[in-house]
Amino acid sequence: MVTEDKINLLARVAKNHSPVANGKPVSILALAAASYGSQPEGDSTVPTGFDPAAAQLFESIVEGAYLVANADGVFDAEERKTFERVVSVACGGAVLPKHIEELVGDLKGQLEEDGMEQRIARLAEPIHKPEHAQEVLRIAALIAQTSDDVSVVERKVLEGLATACKLGPGAVDIALREVKEALARTGA
Repeated sequence: MVTEDKINLLARVAKNHSPVANGKPVSILALAAASYGSQPEGDSTVPTGFDPAAAQLFESIVEGAYLVANADGVFDAEERKTFERVVSVACGGAVLPKHIEELVGDLKGQLEEDGMEQRIARLAEPIHKPEHAQEVLRIAALIAQTSDDVSVVERKVLEGLATACKLGPGAVDIALREVKEALARTGA
């Protein structure tokens, strides 16, 4: 069982990774979540700050993590609740919990319908920037670390994500190392 402290630690690491863009630290996850969370509902015509590409990136990031969480073929109600909680906390409230729950429900249906390999390929389709690909892999690696040991099947999914997102050899090892270091720093 993952404790609330561990959920908060994972969420802090997820949202605190900040590459530098234009001289300022940027959280790709936070920016994508903000856009996803501002998605207009219904027939709204009010400007919301919604960026479809950023929302699609958010979905890819969450799906990459979801696929790793499902790598062993078991994703029970407790794991789903924990997963949704980590995503919610990592988004800092930018995405309503009900929207995260709906997204995870959609991801569940898509995985059941398409299978792991096709989902990995599909989530990578809109990823064109290396930093976005690295963010998908980083968050997936973070989820793989929730049990403090990455299983063979989780690593296989991570390798599939890296390949589909056109990341070079060693990308999984780099992501796992960076996540371990960040967890050690943040957890201290």
